[in-house]
Amino acid sequence: MSGALLVVGDVVTDVVVRHRTPPARATDTAAEIRTLPGGAGGNVACWAARSGRPDVRILARVGTDWASWHEERLRAAGVRPLLVRDEEAPTATVVALVDATAERTFLTDSGAALRLDRGDWSPSLLEGVSHVHLSGYLFFAGPSREAASLALAAARERGVPVSVDPASAGFLAEFGAARFLAAVEGADVLLPNADEAALLTGLPDPSDAAAKLSHGFPLVAVTLGAAGALVAASGRVVARASAPRVRAIDSTGAGDAFTGAFLAARLSGASPAGAASAGCRAGAEAVTVPGGRPTRR
Repeated sequence: MSGALLVVGDVVTDVVVRHRTPPARATDTAAEIRTLPGGAGGNVACWAARSGRPDVRILARVGTDWASWHEERLRAAGVRPLLVRDEEAPTATVVALVDATAERTFLTDSGAALRLDRGDWSPSLLEGVSHVHLSGYLFFAGPSREAASLALAAARERGVPVSVDPASAGFLAEFGAARFLAAVEGADVLLPNADEAALLTGLPDPSDAAAKLSHGFPLVAVTLGAAGALVAASGRVVARASAPRVRAIDSTGAGDAFTGAFLAARLSGASPAGAASAGCRAGAEAVTVPGGRPTRR
């Protein structure tokens, strides 16, 4: 499919802290610390570009503090930044605490990211666009939820397919599953991880959860970490994909990598199984480097 992929989401400054031992209270703990570009939306866009999508754009709100830095890194990754500069709030920042097993825990300051609002959206942003991807983070705050809802409605009116990733099991649990599902009604593709799928359905088994979700969304892809991914449509699982075995050092952004590569593959004509395999390969690559973005080649 020709045309651009437009990501509407979040661009974040990630502070990735890799520590081999648990943090020691009231004293020092040795760690490797890096400041890297991130954000679910930004990561998805960069992985889609890395996966061969020639025209990838991202709409997001950032503070003036890091705006130029993020624009430069998005362009270097092959992504066209459509960043709204916020004069009143800093760029969103996430501290990712990554332990010796590569598992990450996030401390999140949403900053400007969730201040994206209806004034930042225009239907003209859909010109030349063949697919819109919405980061689920936007649905967890009033102004950004309104902006995301406008983007979803405008895309549907023009017949442009829309995908959504729920983004955060913690925020999703606080926001409420039923409320989230109502907010994203009409999306064509849903891309949760296993925890998010369980929260959205009340079903602990990912296959059952994916099948149930596919009654409401034409295509559902559920990521399973090192176990790969599965895809459901019309109430049943239609494809499974395994993940390459790698030595993981940081699981930050693995789901975003899957989403970016999955969407790039689908837009290039891949089957659900082929897209899931492409997503799993990208996710496996993502966990071998710090942060959530692909490394340059």
